[in-house]
Amino acid sequence: MTMLDEIELTAEELEALRLKNIKNLDQSKSAKLMKTSRSTFQRILTSAYKKITKALVEGKAIKIVK
Repeated sequence: MTMLDEIELTAEELEALRLKNIKNLDQSKSAKLMKTSRSTFQRILTSAYKKITKALVEGKAIKIVK
């Protein structure tokens, strides 16, 4: 793993993924729990999906940063 390039995923992006995909909450409920607007929640989630997809396709490690 130390030889792989990394994609950094923020704790906020990780939380958005958790709420949407593990807790199965809708966008409104997720945004409320994260104390943000629905549009901001969607931007965070979209960013997380892009980063994870890039890591999978390009064979990069995912590093979670705070």
